[in-house]
Amino acid sequence: MSFIKAEQLYRMAEMANARRQGISLRLIMEEFEVEERTARRMLRKFEDLFGGVETWDDRDRRRWWSLHDVPYIQHRVLREKELAALDLAIRRAGRDGAQDEAKALETARDRLVASYSRPMMHGAKKYSELLLLANGFASRPEPTRKVSEEYLNLLFTSLRRPTLVEILYQGARDPEPRKRLVEPHAVIVGTRHYLIARKTDGDREYRQFRFDRIFEMHATVQPFERDPDFDVERYSAQAFGSFFSDTEYGPVRWRFAPSAAAAAREFIFHPGQELTDLEDGSLLVEFTASGWLEMAWHLVKWGKAVEVLDPLELREMLERVRRGEVDILP
Repeated sequence: MSFIKAEQLYRMAEMANARRQGISLRLIMEEFEVEERTARRMLRKFEDLFGGVETWDDRDRRRWWSLHDVPYIQHRVLREKELAALDLAIRRAGRDGAQDEAKALETARDRLVASYSRPMMHGAKKYSELLLLANGFASRPEPTRKVSEEYLNLLFTSLRRPTLVEILYQGARDPEPRKRLVEPHAVIVGTRHYLIARKTDGDREYRQFRFDRIFEMHATVQPFERDPDFDVERYSAQAFGSFFSDTEYGPVRWRFAPSAAAAAREFIFHPGQELTDLEDGSLLVEFTASGWLEMAWHLVKWGKAVEVLDPLELREMLERVRRGEVDILP
């Protein structure tokens, strides 16, 4: 067996041990950039070489291979928080368009996770999943407000259990702060930080609570049942930055002048964006989201090189921001 093939088989063992589902034919083809025939040959060699290989078929009749308790890769080299931090770094790199970096980090993660014993790996993965659940990210890196480490730790503990949290909060229309008992579901990170939670009474809709308007936060021992359908990625994608508004949510269309088109093409303005090169050399950017003010704050950096086609309200807000007529602070 050549050194390259040995390295490939060892990598397959790491992936099969580290990933919950294991590895599939399609995954091997993509990972090693090989044709189906070669991938099948690699999997047969993988089955011959490693004991304890298990196979199963999913609902789409795809075959998966998993590998458990391989002695020479069962060493604890990574702590739970370190794994969680690595998963967050992979997510950030992917969001920022650094695909090569995300791939390299994912390979390193699989190699490290493969060294766990099964019980340790289960606990670490659960910890990491909860941390990812608790953090949504804005569509791009940007300046953010400082946030209380105490609040973040308290919320993370509450998300792990999960338990209710009591906050002293002053909304935009509240003359004074008042207490609220809420079910925390996520933290959205952006220009501002938001706690996404449901109140224990009322319409049970998700609300955004700005961290800078939370004056006190206290943990409770009261458990609640987390909504299994809540998806922090889907929720945060409704916003351009970190603020979501039902009244502003809708199609957005920007046109970048030919002089700025090449630079704009390198940006990920929103995870759901569509880019279209126009005949005159300009670039059309389209996506669906809310948060007009955060959009205007970003677009003003492009000067006159960008034009808002839709919505009209965003176009008018951008002009007011350019004239310095918007007095809302970040």
